Amino acid sequence: MNLCRFKAAQGQSRVGLVTPDDQVVDLTSAGVDELSRFLERDDAVARLSQLAGKTAARFAASELKLLPPAERHEVWAVGVTYLRRKKARMEESDFGATAYDRVYEAERPELFFKSLSAKVVGPGDTVGIRRDARWSVPEPELALVINSRGRIVGYTIGNDMSAR
Repeated sequence: MNLCRFKAAQGQSRVGLVTPDDQVVDLTSAGVDELSRFLERDDAVARLSQLAGKTAARFAASELKLLPPAERHEVWAVGVTYLRRKKARMEESDFGATAYDRVYEAERPELFFKSLSAKVVGPGDTVGIRRDARWSVPEPELALVINSRGRIVGYTIGNDMSAR
């Protein structure tokens, strides 16, 4: 099931369920006022099935302003996960090739803090570019949504914009 956050005509953030016919069922009126809190539930999928059958306001997805899924969370990233990426990092870095050799061969991936949720933008929004960046690189990524217990509860597409 596809969940989203969107801005209603009155300007407030709402939580919605995207249907196969590109409609968005407003779940906020059914008590789902925060996406992150809902994703903490053990019965989230079963609860969504119940809510989807109830009569609630529906909107055409194309008419809504979609918001990023991050509400008040830190955004972390994983780096150097592919051999090709390791080679590219080694070529572009003055830090030394052996650092990326160690990261690539490590028991766990390189984890690093990327952003606060306030800096995350939604689909089609303008991204910020650092003034001192000589090269800004958009990097489409698979983004995992992980709850406070470390369970993967969803996924989305992210654009890990890097300034070099």
